[in-house]
Amino acid sequence: MTDQFEDCILAAQSELAVARRLLSNEISAYPVPISGCDAQFNHLLAERQKVLLAIRSLEEDVFIPTPRAPTAADGVESR
Repeated sequence: MTDQFEDCILAAQSELAVARRLLSNEISAYPVPISGCDAQFNHLLAERQKVLLAIRSLEEDVFIPTPRAPTAADGVESR
């Protein structure tokens, strides 16, 4: 069976959702840190942010400029 790129993106989104849930559980169960001094807690927060950014990047539309629409504001040309 050959994977289609859409299948890979769905798998990535699914795994990122699992990572997000695991990180959220770990952060919520973490003992109360001293603000700014707990390197492990700060690392968990940073990892959570990376996962959230990865999820967003897979979900957002990306504008690819072409000769007919050099900026996103130009819209779509119909022919």
